[in-house]
Amino acid sequence: MFLLDEHQVVRPGEMGTEAEIRAAALAAGCRVRVVRLEGQYRCGGSELYDLWVLRLLGLTPLPPVPWSELVRGTDDGYRVAALPSPTALESWLRGQNPDGDDTARIAAGYCWRWSDPAAVDGSKALVDDVVIGEWRRPWNAKPEKPVPGVPASHFWASDPRGFGQVGCIYTAQAFEYDWSGVILGDDFVRRGGAWVARRDRSFDGQVKKAGEQEFPALVRNTYKVLLTRGMKGTAVYSTDAETQHFLATICR
Repeated sequence: MFLLDEHQVVRPGEMGTEAEIRAAALAAGCRVRVVRLEGQYRCGGSELYDLWVLRLLGLTPLPPVPWSELVRGTDDGYRVAALPSPTALESWLRGQNPDGDDTARIAAGYCWRWSDPAAVDGSKALVDDVVIGEWRRPWNAKPEKPVPGVPASHFWASDPRGFGQVGCIYTAQAFEYDWSGVILGDDFVRRGGAWVARRDRSFDGQVKKAGEQEFPALVRNTYKVLLTRGMKGTAVYSTDAETQHFLATICR
């Protein structure tokens, strides 16, 4: 039995399509039965938000649609917002959680280098690699490079100390948190009514090795994963001005 989301493949060589599984099963002499699930746990169970993300990223033939238009006349309570800066994004997340009972995290596309911890006063500290204007934050800790006082990567989404570090796709995938902030980097921008994936703006060494057709799909899937981590709401910001304008119109 496979529980499958075909848009979770984010690295070259990963497999995960219905066609691949069906072919392998039939080759092994197995009978195949496909069951389409009608509900989900992720994103607070909001099927409309899941559809909105698919339309936003061009993962369905349906065009992008403003969130307010999609949920008009429904009781869907999922929150969506586009913020004008990473500082505003961080403030929005703090504002959704005044009592500190919810979890909130920022994740971003892999558009900045990911440095090893730096030696500081005889100890180790994370490096502020993610720099947008005057806003500077570190990536989460590397799995093999522990840092004192910083949660290990597999606890980044649940440990309160994870807020203030930017999660990457390899840390955020498979986890959820209540409130999600997503920074779209310069590797995925909106041009002429379509998305453009830019290899030269990516710092993901594995993904940059992908072929011409595979690279855009991997980047698109990366943002699909990041945009579906929040259980109660998601806010977005793009480092690209044209893309940010598009997000502002689609998140209203």
